[in-house]
Amino acid sequence: MKTNETFKMIWILLPALNEESSLPRLLPKIDNVMKNHGETYHIVVVDDGSCDQTSDVLKEYSKTLPLTIVTHKINRGLGETERDGFEYIEAHAKDEDVIVRMDCDDTHDPEYIFTLIGKMQEGYDVVNTSRFQHGGGQVGVSAYRAFISSSANIFMKMIFNIQGVKDFSCGFRAFQAKIIKDAIGIFGNGFIQLKGLGFTSTLEMIVKLKLLGCRFAEVPFVLRYDQKTSPSKMVSSITTLGYLTMALLYHWPWGGWHRFYKDLAVTYRKSPESAYANYARQNLKRTMFCQIGG
Repeated sequence: MKTNETFKMIWILLPALNEESSLPRLLPKIDNVMKNHGETYHIVVVDDGSCDQTSDVLKEYSKTLPLTIVTHKINRGLGETERDGFEYIEAHAKDEDVIVRMDCDDTHDPEYIFTLIGKMQEGYDVVNTSRFQHGGGQVGVSAYRAFISSSANIFMKMIFNIQGVKDFSCGFRAFQAKIIKDAIGIFGNGFIQLKGLGFTSTLEMIVKLKLLGCRFAEVPFVLRYDQKTSPSKMVSSITTLGYLTMALLYHWPWGGWHRFYKDLAVTYRKSPESAYANYARQNLKRTMFCQIGG
């Protein structure tokens, strides 16, 4: 039974690197959840240069599931993987569609997709899952890792202060497809500038969407790290460097993101067409800090 008549398709983006053991568990879960809710969906997996049997597993599932595979012949990192996945989807999605980005390691329960969409129906552009909302949490995470994650999110809250967001580093999110289309149209390749700095792109996307004036909300979520079978790909030192670099780019008083795009949110809310005309990459000379990496 359909939960919503306002969207046409649910696009599910899965960045993948060496997930041969996780995909056979996650993909059938997604299919079952979608069939139980009676929704039309399409999965896009970006295989980021996997050196195990991920490619073969994906090819096999593509015979029975609505699944598109985008392949990097060499490992390019999460930033480029997310960028390529979102660009593929925005080129094929309709404005009324919903895009859900999940991790590929079976730590994100697909049932939350409909909790995210239900919250989105209240008028939000981006809905985040959150371990830090009442009822949220994480299972199988060491005390040290939990402390680092909590500290990093406090830092991000202080630096970027996105209203409605407590969990800045969880990548399980739902987006209005039109918002992603407009963000890519306005920021271009700079939608994700810091592509080579670990998992920084997970944060950068919502920072750029804040600059666009998006409305954010969260739903409580339990991260099932105890179900993870593949090794972690995060290099904490590189991602930490990325967070610090982004803080500098955002707050730099002479041409940083916050100053350069200070009127974008108001302009976009009044008229997306005017935002394109005034801020689209091809129409506006950008400061050095708005060009680094992008």
